Amino acid sequence: MITASQKRKENIAEYLLYMWQIEDLIRAFNLDMDKIRENIVDKHEGLTEQQRKDMTEWYESLIDMMRREGVVEKGHLQLNKNVIIALDDLNARLVKDPAYAKYAAEYYHVLPLIVELRSKAGENKKGEIETLFDFLYGILMLRMQGKEISKETLDAASRVSHFLGTLAQYYKKDLNNELELE
Repeated sequence: MITASQKRKENIAEYLLYMWQIEDLIRAFNLDMDKIRENIVDKHEGLTEQQRKDMTEWYESLIDMMRREGVVEKGHLQLNKNVIIALDDLNARLVKDPAYAKYAAEYYHVLPLIVELRSKAGENKKGEIETLFDFLYGILMLRMQGKEISKETLDAASRVSHFLGTLAQYYKKDLNNELELE
């Protein structure tokens, strides 16, 4: 909760990947609040009673949303989908605006990778930005499992990370009304 709030303000891309981890963490505990309290909330040192209460309520609200939105086994909460929608929209506006030609060049640099990733998705095709996030999240999961990742995949992940980092910077500027898009 504290980490999510901080990440949302600082870097929307990191926030989204973090929230996807939280969704999977909740699933790993079978949406059982007692297990989450025991294994996550109670393990946080240095929290005040109010912070523990707030964290517990945050996890409870996420569990409730997951149940109501039907993403208990897979998928993402609408609040996370909304971030993807906003990033998709911003990406389209930036690519279209001649004032952001440098950003467009970065986009076109990762576009072949997007095409390749989407071609491997079969019938589960997603939007371009979500495809890139899925790719990075997959790399994150492989690292957490200690699995080997090829140099080519790591190079691609680096390009994607750079691109999404740039998009996240523009997102922050857009939120602060610091962008002048056509």
